[in-house]
Amino acid sequence: MLVAITRLVSPAINHCELTHLERVPIDVERARLQHHAYEETLSGLGVEVHSLPEEPHLPDSVFVEDTAIVFDECALLSRPGSEARRPEIESIARALAPYRKLFTLQAPATLDGGDVLTVGRTIFVGLSSRSNQSAIAQMQGFLKPYGYTVKSIRVTGCLHLKSAVTQVGTDMLLINPAWVDKLNFSGMKIIEIDPSEQYAANALMVGRTVLYQPVFPRTQARLEAAGITPLLVDESELGKAEGALTCCSLLFTAL
Repeated sequence: MLVAITRLVSPAINHCELTHLERVPIDVERARLQHHAYEETLSGLGVEVHSLPEEPHLPDSVFVEDTAIVFDECALLSRPGSEARRPEIESIARALAPYRKLFTLQAPATLDGGDVLTVGRTIFVGLSSRSNQSAIAQMQGFLKPYGYTVKSIRVTGCLHLKSAVTQVGTDMLLINPAWVDKLNFSGMKIIEIDPSEQYAANALMVGRTVLYQPVFPRTQARLEAAGITPLLVDESELGKAEGALTCCSLLFTAL
């Protein structure tokens, strides 16, 4: 069974961290309705959704992906690049403890889960403003016994690696080549986003289903041309907080 850990939208979301976007007002109630529809979509796909209570004093806490990376053998608690987000980790650790052995990154490592893309036994980690080389070295130490290969990738122009590339098939990636070099992913089939939709590279695979946002119709057409019919889910209000579909859940198999 697939499990998704999510969290309700904080009433403080308008005080979220921003790096690449100008601040514009977020409609909290609309964000909550969209996020609830996202959770309902996951449930409709057979995912067991565990929705954690809101964190009134942690504006970005709905973006649970940044707090941990879950593998079949263990889970790695991150150390977010924004110090203000580190209090989010404690409740996520409690939520994950029944499912996985937990490892924890230590200073000087910084890592946001949005910078981690796992494809099979290869883990691509974005070197961004939020994640550093020390985190990659510690990840290699934790995960080598389980047969994973960790590869670092330079990210420019966006917050996280998964802003620039996500998996949309067993051997297929959706990518914004302006933000990450597609040569890093040799052997994979590549779908490039439409250049007019620079934030369009974020999609969420749930089993064989690809969740995608309806605000990127030109890139959606490219997915469909490649044989992928996405299930559309709108999280556009959280996009004002530099969020996206992968950000809003920790998705893993209950073993």
